Amino acid sequence: MSIELLNQKKGPEISKYIYGQFSEHLGHGIYGSLYVGNNSDIPNVNGMRSDVVDALKQIHVPVLRWPGGLFADTYHWQDGIGPKDTRKKIVNTNWGDVTEDNSFGTHEYFELLRQLGADAYINANIGSGTVQEMAEWVEYMTMAGESPMSKLRQKNGRQDPWKLKFFGIGNESWGGGGNMRPEYYSDVYRQYQTFLPQYDKDHPIYKVACGPNEADYNWTDTVMKLAGQYLDGISLHYYTLPTGKWGWDKGDATDFPEDQWQSTMVRAEHMDELITKHSTIMDHYDPDHKVDLIIDEWGTWYDVTEGTNPGFLQQQNTIRDAMVAAITLNIFHKHADRVHMANIAQMVNVLQAMILTKGDKMIKTPTYYVFDMYQKHMNAELVEGVGDVPENVTYTASQKNGQLTISITNYDLTDEKTVDFTAANAYNQIESATILTAEEMDAHNTFENPDVVKEAKFEGATLVDGKLLLELPAKSVVTITLK
Repeated sequence: MSIELLNQKKGPEISKYIYGQFSEHLGHGIYGSLYVGNNSDIPNVNGMRSDVVDALKQIHVPVLRWPGGLFADTYHWQDGIGPKDTRKKIVNTNWGDVTEDNSFGTHEYFELLRQLGADAYINANIGSGTVQEMAEWVEYMTMAGESPMSKLRQKNGRQDPWKLKFFGIGNESWGGGGNMRPEYYSDVYRQYQTFLPQYDKDHPIYKVACGPNEADYNWTDTVMKLAGQYLDGISLHYYTLPTGKWGWDKGDATDFPEDQWQSTMVRAEHMDELITKHSTIMDHYDPDHKVDLIIDEWGTWYDVTEGTNPGFLQQQNTIRDAMVAAITLNIFHKHADRVHMANIAQMVNVLQAMILTKGDKMIKTPTYYVFDMYQKHMNAELVEGVGDVPENVTYTASQKNGQLTISITNYDLTDEKTVDFTAANAYNQIESATILTAEEMDAHNTFENPDVVKEAKFEGATLVDGKLLLELPAKSVVTITLK
């Protein structure tokens, strides 16, 4: 199978924010994993767990969505500021009915961002909060001059304001965020965004409206029609479930039959149809593409690990999840003219995580390695291709700084695939070539065996007279950079 890369044709830029992450107050997604506190025996800097932060810095996390998720619409930000021993304890009714002590709040979030080198994406509470509460939170975070909230921030130890890049107004307002109709939500959004203060006129806060769940095209149509002129981005939530049905029976993360491998891949590929159809609706109201599509929750969702709290959504992460990550990122690249940000759910210990922790131990998941292998696509120019692609193969290509990077996935369970690429410019050297693969379809890393699935040097590539020939093993993700 031959593919011609049209690298002389100008393509859209692949936003680095497509590689965004999401951390909610959910299970061990924050406490014990990202945040252990200053007095922990686990090495930390200002309470942030050093081994986890160091691993995440290696994949250059561009943005982190917080505090939720469903938790956002029960979160009152003033509960999470001030001395730790005086912070209000609440019950996390969304996730396990456990006590939340609010020791990780606004100051801790921005300290984590500082250590990661990531931008902020905060979700406002419009479910149980008020317009005033939202406006005062933004004032607390971003007001440089003298005001009641800036003085409170300074009293709590932060003199200068923080940079707030993205701000979400509502989360899943069609469901747990309020069970609203799209017409009603559109009016609520318009009201809240009116009172969103913009203290830094040179860097206005980017406003994200709550978009649809999966294929709810009426929601997109209604919100774009009634509120489209007031927003910068609209979100989309989609999870890859092997069964394709909501409920507790989502299939096991490791002990699954071959047909669930196949159904998971089909569900992952469905992201392309969803983005295409929602984008078509957006095109009707926004032909100049001034409004972005933000997929701020995506990833695999299986039954929880046996013996864990069902509300903690802890699951293992196998080579199957790596396939889903690669398929999905390739789709995001394809739609780079509309998709500006995405946030995989979630960064640590929850759903399709980058990292799993247990006490003082930490492991990187197969999904982590896909994000590592795709870094050169960040802010690169998309390169389209023409030609036949083998069944169960998907690819993406981009160029930046005189280099051409190709990532290609063979998600066939058993068969090797052969693919060759040609490009108009003469690339005569393979600069790097890495592969992620495994023998078993449920191969995964454990705390006892942390390196079962990890990147390795790829030896199945040859470059002769400008033609790149690849021999792709089954169940593999490969990234090659040419220069």
